[in-house]
Amino acid sequence: MSNTEIVEETIIFVKEALQNAEGGHDWFHIKRVFQNAMFIAKDEEVDILVVSLGALLHDIADAKFHDGDESIGPQMAADFLQSLRVKKKVITHVVKIIKHISFKNSLGTSKKKSFNSKELQVVQDADRLDAIGAIGIARAFNYGGFKNRELYNPEIAPNLKLSKEAYKKSTSPTINHFYEKLLLLKDKMNTQTGKKLAEERHQFMLDYLEQFYKEWNPLTVKSKQ
Repeated sequence: MSNTEIVEETIIFVKEALQNAEGGHDWFHIKRVFQNAMFIAKDEEVDILVVSLGALLHDIADAKFHDGDESIGPQMAADFLQSLRVKKKVITHVVKIIKHISFKNSLGTSKKKSFNSKELQVVQDADRLDAIGAIGIARAFNYGGFKNRELYNPEIAPNLKLSKEAYKKSTSPTINHFYEKLLLLKDKMNTQTGKKLAEERHQFMLDYLEQFYKEWNPLTVKSKQ
């Protein structure tokens, strides 16, 4: 089976697996991440098959929708790729990307990376780009609604020192998520392309938050202009 055929079969598999997924983590999220990854990869020396499969399979079984179990996704991906007789070296690399891509793995006292590669960096940047900007805002509120969370509560301050476990268990208002994750992503980009693309999306979120607070309480919030 050619690399093109492997990617095509993977797309079919992912579409089927995520047909009933929450709107921020559905096939269209995967498609955007895949497209972002292909765009970023043009300027990087990477294995395109690994990047393609890593992007397509990175959320095949997101732990947040499986009672926090982080082993299901990597295992599903490995089983599927083995069924296509993909080379073991490629499967191992893709599985490691899935295991290490998440933002929450950068939280806590131990931030030492047990795995890194240019392919991981490309897919990670592609995924993080989809978490910020206009689409990132839409995804954040979509997931907040899915979990029945408050939009904003002035009495609940963002926790800027979340551990991985605390992050996974958080039920804080969606606006807090901007400070606990989304606004931090710009400075966590790995590639030059990722960093450049993140700038505009980051500024869009800052502008959005300013407008949000103005509308929330126009009597007390001053515009920066």
